[in-house]
Amino acid sequence: MRPFRDHLIQRGSTVKEALGLLNELSRDAILFVVDQDDILIGSLTDGDVRRGLINGHSINDNIEIFIQGNPKYLSKGERDFQKVIQFRENNYRVLPIVDSKKKVVNVINFREIKSYLPVDAVIMAGGKGQRLLPLTEQTPKPMLKVGEKPIIEHNLDRLALFGIDDFWISINYLGEQIESYFGDGSSKNVHISYVKENKPLGTIGSVSQINDFKHEFVLITNSDLLTNLDYEHFFLDFLDQNADMAVVTIPYQVNIPYAVLETDQGRVLNFKEKPTYTYYSNGGVYLVKRSLFDYLPKGDFFNATDLIDVLIKQGKKVYSYPLMGYWLDIGNPSDFERAQHDIMKIKF
Repeated sequence: MRPFRDHLIQRGSTVKEALGLLNELSRDAILFVVDQDDILIGSLTDGDVRRGLINGHSINDNIEIFIQGNPKYLSKGERDFQKVIQFRENNYRVLPIVDSKKKVVNVINFREIKSYLPVDAVIMAGGKGQRLLPLTEQTPKPMLKVGEKPIIEHNLDRLALFGIDDFWISINYLGEQIESYFGDGSSKNVHISYVKENKPLGTIGSVSQINDFKHEFVLITNSDLLTNLDYEHFFLDFLDQNADMAVVTIPYQVNIPYAVLETDQGRVLNFKEKPTYTYYSNGGVYLVKRSLFDYLPKGDFFNATDLIDVLIKQGKKVYSYPLMGYWLDIGNPSDFERAQHDIMKIKF
């Protein structure tokens, strides 16, 4: 993925300088003109340059003679998600992302990503992976490779594919390897911070240590999953349901090979011939309103299932999102082996 600053050019530059940059951008040829503080001023394309030259200007002139002064952009944490969808459907491919001061903080390209979700992501990567010993003696489980890259990188890359660019990774066991591998995330055009557990805090406890989320909604995921979950559909369904928390669930069907009787104190009320029952298990991916983290105890062991229990008792809406795509929890050697085969044929 191209560094977003490749699309920026300083005001005062010449058209000749701009043409060199536009040529390097190839089919993504659009520049966003910024001042010394990266405040968005305008945009410039090949077409703008041609029109300026036709009007008698020179390639040695200042680009500000040529630029469009009111470029389209998205705001960081855009609350109206339909605006994102409309830009995409109207074939706006490359768009700057600006903060409240109109400073360009990212540039997205809808040829490279599927969406731009207004969501923070927390990846839980602090476990020891004891069931995968001896593979995890010197390597944290999230860093075990599935195909050509670590398990956790498959998760981060897919989240980034949906435009999520603010990440927190919760680390503990051999966590320095994860931090060294990803750094601050700039190589992937995302921002990564780290939450360091001094002791095990469960599947969501470490989230209580994060005080600077950028968005109203937070997605939390285990790092040892392999899935092709459509995060945009998950997010839109969360909004449509007006949920406080949504849980990705995995449907399991149980086929009973006999007739099942329904009874009351021994009296047969009904029976079903060889019924099939569907149950839903926890998939380890959650979407939560940020305000609900007030229910998390500070610095204590706390699982996502504990939060679900608390929210239900508080009358909050916890919603099940059945996943119809691929999902694998890589918890033991047989799962790890299966992942090596599946990664070659599952479309992610």
